[in-house]
Amino acid sequence: TELIHLYRRLLRSCATYPSKNRWGIYEAIREEFRDNRAMNPDDPKTQKQIQVAYKGLGQLRMYDTVQLSKGNPESPNWEVTLEQNPMPKP
Repeated sequence: TELIHLYRRLLRSCATYPSKNRWGIYEAIREEFRDNRAMNPDDPKTQKQIQVAYKGLGQLRMYDTVQLSKGNPESPNWEVTLEQNPMPKP
């Protein structure tokens, strides 16, 4: 389903995230999905969590070298767009 694809994309993006805490983030993603696996996907609270997960995916992908260089990891031309208040408190 869509959530499994989101989960896998988050984990893949986290694996290449340039941080000392990369594996802590990886485990936090796994734990969050594990804790919420029984939630109803149509519930508004679940929809809000899914939106936050997509926003987190976008943030993780901001540092993906293939994405930054538009498919050519050897290219030095990176483009980053920052967002004001990217993760607002619920």
